[in-house]
Amino acid sequence: MEQTKGIVLAGGTGSRMLPLTRVTNKHLLPVYDRPMIFYPIQTLVNAGIRDILIVTGGQHAGEFLRLLSDGKDFGLAHLNYTYQEGEGGIAHALRLAEHFAQGKKVCVILGDNIIEGNILAAKEQFEQQEQGAHIILKEVPDPERFGCPEIVEGRVVRIEEKPKIPKSRYAVTGIYFYDATVFEKTRRLRPSLRGELEITDVNNMYLEEGALTSSILEGWWTDAGTFQSLRQATNLVAGTRVEKSLGTTAPGGRVKELPARQKGQG
Repeated sequence: MEQTKGIVLAGGTGSRMLPLTRVTNKHLLPVYDRPMIFYPIQTLVNAGIRDILIVTGGQHAGEFLRLLSDGKDFGLAHLNYTYQEGEGGIAHALRLAEHFAQGKKVCVILGDNIIEGNILAAKEQFEQQEQGAHIILKEVPDPERFGCPEIVEGRVVRIEEKPKIPKSRYAVTGIYFYDATVFEKTRRLRPSLRGELEITDVNNMYLEEGALTSSILEGWWTDAGTFQSLRQATNLVAGTRVEKSLGTTAPGGRVKELPARQKGQG
């Protein structure tokens, strides 16, 4: 079976976290006892993904190489790096990974996304798909902050980016599985009102093809891209470490499958 490659998107200027990001990249800030970037890399490694590309940018990009080196902290023999100039959204950053992907399936994870468990089941489900994409959903109290799916009879029929009136209580987490057609799709995108190429538009392209599946993550999930969510991430990680040390934590991180939306449905 074809091995899925991993892509960690860790570019951007981190403007929401000034003045901290004047002196370092947002993804190098600490979350409990390790740098933020360690968590998404470990998520990929825990899912059996060992060929990984880090997409970074800004004036502090060299610090990633100094920190991560060849990936030995994660038991890897090698890490790949590429540089994003400026900011253009998630889909723009993803374009830079086309040469690395070499026509293979990829798992894309945002550098500020942290989960309690693992995505192994989601990866295995995706690898059984001949083509298409797979997204992971999580019920949240504030879906208006994220890409929010409209779900009809258990199927995702549309995804709206940061909706004023959310059509469900779910968010699309920053973990995406794509086949090789994702790069062609990013080239068809037009900038949104925010001036960015939106990954939600890519996901909706897969929906229109009837080629998007989804699952629901169990266990907690958070981003760490604001001061509030960074504190929450630190508290969640610390709490989980204490529970595990005491042997009281419940199994987390499994995914429940949602079926693919077939073309013409919805």
